Amino acid sequence: MIDVDILIEADVWDETTLETLARKAFEAALVELDLDPDGFAVSLLACDDDRIATLNAEFRGKPTPTNVLSWPSEERGAETPGEMPDLPVPIGDGPPEELGDIALAYETCAREAAEAGKPLDDHLAHLLVHGLLHLLGFDHETDTDAELMEQLETRILARLGVPDPY
Repeated sequence: MIDVDILIEADVWDETTLETLARKAFEAALVELDLDPDGFAVSLLACDDDRIATLNAEFRGKPTPTNVLSWPSEERGAETPGEMPDLPVPIGDGPPEELGDIALAYETCAREAAEAGKPLDDHLAHLLVHGLLHLLGFDHETDTDAELMEQLETRILARLGVPDPY
């Protein structure tokens, strides 16, 4: 089972099934990529719009709330657009490999789900998968990278019973 360290900074997250949902979403993503979930760890910050706006300003120069941010523990991106990134290999019997950190903002996530007419858990599953894929080196900087990432997200979400978000 993947090691998920969750820090809940906004009490509203206490009313969700975030811990269970995160574990399931992360494991589904890793299994889809033929990676053993037991070999990896992720840190997850469950915050509010104010906190994520501060983080977004600090790390991306955008002082506005966003739904999800991610900070990979190392650069794993593909050399060529549209190709698979350099996926990590867990270290045998050692501690799980840290993939990085993900932050989710409750208000933005809840608003987006409501506006799209989606269950909040389905939207959160998508954002958790999206964030984990960023930790693994996937991005959507080019059309071919976006296509690869979106196809992968759709397959992973199908494993979870979540409809295609695109």
